[in-house]
Amino acid sequence: MVDKKHIGGDFDDFLHDEGMLDDAEAVATKRVIAFQIAQEMERAHITKAELARRMKTSRPAVERLLDPANPSVTLSTLERAATAVGKRLKVQLTA
Repeated sequence: MVDKKHIGGDFDDFLHDEGMLDDAEAVATKRVIAFQIAQEMERAHITKAELARRMKTSRPAVERLLDPANPSVTLSTLERAATAVGKRLKVQLTA
């Protein structure tokens, strides 16, 4: 028998009911920030090596930061990356 509980509902409701919404939103947010940092790097002609130098970290750490599939990046690292490309990281709670 097919579970019709989610037919007609939205995807967020499904993820919430399955206990996956928070993780999905965190991954999506990380992907967006990584994309924005990469765009700023390209705009300013900043290489990964230069970003690592500015962040006082290693190039492999920058690779992890820019990897949209790697969710294990701290807010501190994202803040340092934003500063390194001349931007500020803004985190806020929303309804």
